[in-house]
Amino acid sequence: MFRPSLPVRILLGLGLGVGWAVLSSTLGWSRFTMDWIAPFGDIFINLLKLIAVPLVLFSIISGVSGLNDITRLGRMGLGMLALYLATTVVAVSVGLLLVNTIAPGTWSDDDQRLENRVAYELWVKDTPGVEQAKDGRCFSCDPGNEAVVARVLKRRQQAPDAMAEAQRERATGVAAQGPLQFLPEMVPSNIFLSFSRALMLQVIVFALFFGVVLLLIPRDRVAPVIQLVNGLNEVFMKMVDVVMLAAPWFVFALMAGVVSRIAGDDPAAVLELFRSLAGYMITVGLGLAIVAFGIYPVVLSLVLRRNVYRRFFKAISPAQLLAFSTSSSAATLPVTMECLEERAGVSRSTAGFVLPIGATVNMDGTSLYQAVAVVFLAQFHLVDLTFMQQLSIVGTATLASIGAAAVPSAGLITLLVVLTSLGLDPAWIAIILPVDRVLDMCRTVVNVTGDATCCSIVAQVQGEELFTREL
Repeated sequence: MFRPSLPVRILLGLGLGVGWAVLSSTLGWSRFTMDWIAPFGDIFINLLKLIAVPLVLFSIISGVSGLNDITRLGRMGLGMLALYLATTVVAVSVGLLLVNTIAPGTWSDDDQRLENRVAYELWVKDTPGVEQAKDGRCFSCDPGNEAVVARVLKRRQQAPDAMAEAQRERATGVAAQGPLQFLPEMVPSNIFLSFSRALMLQVIVFALFFGVVLLLIPRDRVAPVIQLVNGLNEVFMKMVDVVMLAAPWFVFALMAGVVSRIAGDDPAAVLELFRSLAGYMITVGLGLAIVAFGIYPVVLSLVLRRNVYRRFFKAISPAQLLAFSTSSSAATLPVTMECLEERAGVSRSTAGFVLPIGATVNMDGTSLYQAVAVVFLAQFHLVDLTFMQQLSIVGTATLASIGAAAVPSAGLITLLVVLTSLGLDPAWIAIILPVDRVLDMCRTVVNVTGDATCCSIVAQVQGEELFTREL
C-alpha cells in the first residue's frame, strides 16, 4: 500500500490545518478551534522541548568525547564559529541591500510618514540620553508643520499608548544590560536551574566543559560514563522517532491554532492588516528566500564540489516544515539532528557538537529580519540612516542574534537592542508586531537551514561522505 513520505504527510497536515482555520474563522468557530484543537499543537511543542534539553546535553558530551583529540575539537569549533559568523553577516547584508532597494517604508502615505516623524522628534525631546534625531533634521521646527505637531500632541494627550510605553520600559532594561551581557549569562551557576529553565546556552557550555574534561581523563577510567551518555543519547533520539510518528496530526493542530489566533472570526481583517504591511513582508520574505534557497545551497555545492541542491533539501525538509510550524529552533533541534544523521550522512559526533550550538547562536533569519525591520521603521518615520549607521546594524544585529533564545518571537526582544543602540524609539516594534508570528515562522526555517548548511560544511571538512543516500 502506498504511504506518502514524512515530509509530504507533514506538508499535508500543515495545509489542512491552515484550511481548517480559515474555514472555522469564516464560520465563527475560531474559539472552538483554539479550545479543542490548538492544545494538541502545544503538546507537540512541549514534547519536542522536553526532548531538546537532555538531547543537547548528551549529544554534545557524546560528540566531544568521541573526538578523542582536543586539538581536533578546537579546529572544529573555530571553523564552526567562523561559519556561523560569516553566514550571519551575509544574511544581514542581504537584508540591508533589499530594504534599501525596495524601500518598503516609503510605500505609505506622505502625510502619515510626516506625522510619524513629528512623533519621533517629540519622543527624542522627552527621552534622556537621546540628544537629537538620528539624521539631525527637525521637521517639527518648520513653521509649516505646526498643525501636524498640534495634531500629534493632541493625540498623545487624549490616548496615551500603553503598549508603546511598555516597550520603551522593556527596551530600557534590555539596553542597560549591554550587548555583551550574554557572555556572563552563558556560564551557569546552577546547572539544575539551567535544565529546569531550558537555558540552552548554559546547558551547551556545561556539556562542552563536561566533554572536554572526559577527554583529559584516561579512556579506561571514563569508559562507563561515556557508554552511559551514548546510551542516553540513543534513548532520546528514539524518542524523536516516536514523536514524529504523529507529527502530521500535531502540525495540523498547531497550524489551525496559530492561524485561528491571528484571524479570529474575521479573516478579512487579517488580509487588510497584511495589505498595509505588504512591502515590509515582501522584503523580509524575499530576503529569507534568497538566503535559504539561493546562498546556502550554492555555497554548500561549491564546498562539496557537486550539485547537492535537491538532495540537501530532501534531507532537511522534515526539519524545515517543523521549523515553520513551531517557530522554534530549539523545538526543531531533535528533528534537525535526526535529518542530518539519518538522511544526509553527517556523523553523530559532528551533528551532536555543531547543531545544538547553532540552534542557539546561529540566527541568520532573525538577523536579516532585524536589519530589514530597523531600516523599514526608519523609512516609515522619515529618518534617513547613513551608510555607517546601517553598517553598525550588521555588528549589533549579529551580537544580538547570538544572545537570542531559540523560541518563538525571540527576535522581537533582540530588535529592541538594535533600535535602542541607534537612538530610535523601541516602541516602533508595535507597528510590525501584528505580522511578526507569520514572519517568525519563515525566519525560523532560515535559522534551521543555516544550521544544517554549516553542519554539513563542517562534516565535509572532517572528511565525511554526505548526501550519498537516495531518499
